Amino acid sequence: MILGFDPGRDKCGVAIVGLDRQLLYHQVVSAAVALDTIKSLCQQFAIERLVIGNQTTAKQWRQQLKEHLPPSVSIKMVDERNSSLEARDRYWQMYPPQGLQRLIPQGMRVPPRPVDDIVAILLIERYLQNV
Repeated sequence: MILGFDPGRDKCGVAIVGLDRQLLYHQVVSAAVALDTIKSLCQQFAIERLVIGNQTTAKQWRQQLKEHLPPSVSIKMVDERNSSLEARDRYWQMYPPQGLQRLIPQGMRVPPRPVDDIVAILLIERYLQNV
């Protein structure tokens, strides 16, 4: 299984995709609990690889993850350029707008919650495209 991680200063996105490429888990967590959340997920799921975005605070997070995760979990950096914009579009595919929200053009809609978890899903997909 692959764990996707979108690191940030305040909040982080986490997602898990199984070997069958099915989404098993996704959540936005505060940066303060992200490491504990990832460690817990590694115990809960058989995580083989962690895919992390390469932008905001990525190097610091990668070092922390190396120190706290089992050596069996390999860490791969993935280009996360434009992933936030792509995640907004994906949000509306996953959660189609209802009511009057449908009348607003998609490019003008703002998701009602952070999409960092969807960015983590996209990072996994980008990794899988290049393997």
